Amino acid sequence: MHCIVPEAEEILDREYPVLDHGFVRLVDYLGSDQRIVQSARVSYGEGTKTYRQDKGLINYLMRNDHTSPFEQVVFTFHVKMPIFVARQWTRHRTARMNEISGRYSVMKDEVYVPARENIALQSEDNKQGRSAEPVSDEMASEVISIMNEDSERAFANYHRLLDMGIAREISRIDLPLSLYTEFYWEIDLHNLFHFLKLRLDGHAQYEIRQYGIVMLEIIRKVCPIAVEAFENHKLNGRSFSGREMDAIRAMLDGKECPLEKREKEIFLEKLR
Repeated sequence: MHCIVPEAEEILDREYPVLDHGFVRLVDYLGSDQRIVQSARVSYGEGTKTYRQDKGLINYLMRNDHTSPFEQVVFTFHVKMPIFVARQWTRHRTARMNEISGRYSVMKDEVYVPARENIALQSEDNKQGRSAEPVSDEMASEVISIMNEDSERAFANYHRLLDMGIAREISRIDLPLSLYTEFYWEIDLHNLFHFLKLRLDGHAQYEIRQYGIVMLEIIRKVCPIAVEAFENHKLNGRSFSGREMDAIRAMLDGKECPLEKREKEIFLEKLR
């Protein structure tokens, strides 16, 4: 049975803006909540039942990590993002992608410049992240000015090299990491959920989180029951190690938490 979701059909090819020049666009989809339950029930020769029964089954599958039915649903996105975001994105090797090539195309004069409220100092307790508090307005203006000056100079020299007849594959070398790139990205729902769980986490970089937020709302149009189950059991849920389970049992019995300091901090953060 071919799955058509009217809510998804309405947003096909619509550009959802992200950051200053980026976007996410749903190009195509295969399957829906119906496909998930059809796949799960195939051994019984049964497909979609009532909404309540289907919702219960999808939640059961998500809760117990029965992942293969979710792999039956596939999405194709067209995304545009800064190169430094794309390099984080392509660490997820469970998708198929085709990216614009600076060897064949002249790259657009578009770079990402963070909004002043998103410019912060290096975090003191996170080696790979920024602090929660933005810098002063004066410092933010200076940072934005430096970035704009650098990108303008890089593009001026890029076009100068092209005008000299230098090959595009060489001329592009001097372009900044903030340059925007585009690609088509095809991924199944199970692996997309894994991507979103990591990239919607508060420890993920702000810029890639913005793409995750938009993509989650797009796939909600296609698979609303599955997305709700994902949010409940995975995105907003927490798993506990064996030692953490021992700590929970001890606390329920009115005993001291047996975990070491750092381990205890991580455990209590999960509980909060």
